[in-house]
Amino acid sequence: MMARLAPVLALLLALAPFYAAAQEGPGQQSLQQRVEARLRETGPGTRFGLVVATEDGREIVAIAPDARFIPASNTKMFTTAAAFATLSGLDRPDSAGGAAVRLEPGSGAVPDVVLEGHGDARLSSAAGCAVDCLATLADAVAARTRLVHDVIGDDSFFPDQRWSPGMSWNNIGTRSGTAASALSLDDNELHLSVSPSVPGRPPALDVLPYYTIDNRAVTIAAGATDLGFDRLPGSNALRLTGTIAIGAEPELLRLGIDDPAHYAAWRFRALLEARGVRVTGAVAVRHRPLGQAAAAARPEPLASLAPPPLAEDLATINKASQNLHAELMLRRLGRQSGTGSLADGLAVVRAMLERAGLRRSDYDFSDGSGMSTYNRVTPRGVVTFLRWAAAQPWGAAWRATLAVGGVDGTLAQRFRGTALQARLFAKTGGLNATAALSGYLTARSGRTLLFSFYANDIPDGAGATAAMDAALLLIAEQN
Repeated sequence: MMARLAPVLALLLALAPFYAAAQEGPGQQSLQQRVEARLRETGPGTRFGLVVATEDGREIVAIAPDARFIPASNTKMFTTAAAFATLSGLDRPDSAGGAAVRLEPGSGAVPDVVLEGHGDARLSSAAGCAVDCLATLADAVAARTRLVHDVIGDDSFFPDQRWSPGMSWNNIGTRSGTAASALSLDDNELHLSVSPSVPGRPPALDVLPYYTIDNRAVTIAAGATDLGFDRLPGSNALRLTGTIAIGAEPELLRLGIDDPAHYAAWRFRALLEARGVRVTGAVAVRHRPLGQAAAAARPEPLASLAPPPLAEDLATINKASQNLHAELMLRRLGRQSGTGSLADGLAVVRAMLERAGLRRSDYDFSDGSGMSTYNRVTPRGVVTFLRWAAAQPWGAAWRATLAVGGVDGTLAQRFRGTALQARLFAKTGGLNATAALSGYLTARSGRTLLFSFYANDIPDGAGATAAMDAALLLIAEQN
C-alpha cells in the first residue's frame, strides 16, 4: 500500500510551492518579493543584503545572503561577544584595568611622576567626577611630595597602534576616530564650546588650551549655526570655520586627540599644580613600539584605581556605539594571550567565530569598532553568529547590551510608535555610504526572529535606512 502511495506523495510535495503561490491569489507577492519591492523604492545604486531566520535556523527572507558587506558598527557585536566569551569577572570592579601612578628616580633627588594606563576606557578628569577619577591619583602624589620633575604618560601596556588599518584619515580629528591608547582620559576627546559674540566678529571659545586654534568662524545677526573644524593628523593646530547666530545656544564640538598618553599627562600636570605640587620638568610619554615585548612587572604603584565593572562598559559600547571603548576592549582581549596588539585581539574574535560555525569567507575584521573600511561580513554568517550567541550561557546578558528599538541607545528614535517599539534588539551601524542593523526582533506572532541587514554604496539622499526599517516592520507584521 505504501509503495503505491509513494509516487502520489512525491507529486504532492513537488506541487506544494505552486499551491502556496496560488493561495496568495492573483497579483499577490511573496513576503520576499514585497521586501525587495520596498528596497527598490530607494532607487538605483544601493546594494542590500538581508537574512531573516527563525530561532531554529529556517530562513524567511534571504537577499544576497552570502555577499560581503561593510558592517560599520555592527563590528562591535563581535568584539563585545568575545569579551563575554573569554573575560572573567565582568560584574566585578575592573581592578586589572585601572590607571596607576608611581614615582621613579628623576633629575637628581627630584622624582618623576609616571601616570600608567592599563586599558581603562572610563578614566575621567571632569570636575564632578565621583568614580574612576584622575584627581584621586593626583591627591596621592600631593600627599607624598610637593616637588616632581617630569610628568610621564605611560601607555606601554598596549603596543602603540592608535588607529586600525582602514581608518579614514578625515575621521581622525573627530571623536569618532580619536586615537586608542592604554592610557585614555575623558574618552580621548577635547570639548570646544563655541558661543556667539557680536555680528561680524569671531565667536567666543571655551576650551582647555591643548590645541592652538585659528578661529575663522563668524558671528552672524540671523540664520543657521553651521560650524566646522579641521586639523591635520599629528598636528596641534586646529582651524575653526563657519557661522553661529546671535542668540544661539553654545555649540559643543568634540575634538579627537592623537596622543592620548600625552594629553593625560598634560592634564595630570595641571591637577598636580592645582594641589601645590611644583613640576620642574616637562610632559613626556612612554610608548611601546609594535613588536616589542611588554615591560616586566613593575613595583607596586603609589596608588591605583578600580574602575566600574566591564559589563557596564560593554553595554555602553553596544547601546551608544562607543568607538574608542570598543577599540580598547579589543586590545584587552589581545592581552589575554598576547601583547595586546590589534592582531592579538582579532585572533580572539576569529577563534570565537570558528566555534560559532562561521565560514572563513563570512568575515574579515581589521578593528574592534567598525571604523575600518576593510571590515566585511555576510548576512548569513551574521545570523549564524546571532543564533550561536543566543545559545551561550552569557547570551542573554550580551543581548541585553544591544540597543532597544524606540527605547534607548542608537535606536531611541527609530521604531518609536511602531509595532517594533521595545520589540527589536539590535546593533546599528553607519559609515561612508553604509547602513547596518543586526539583532533580534519579536514578530506579531510573538516568536523571535534573527536578522542581519546591510546597505552599502548608498547614493546621497537614497533613504536606505528608512527602507530597511519599513522592510523589518513588514516582516514582523507577516510572521
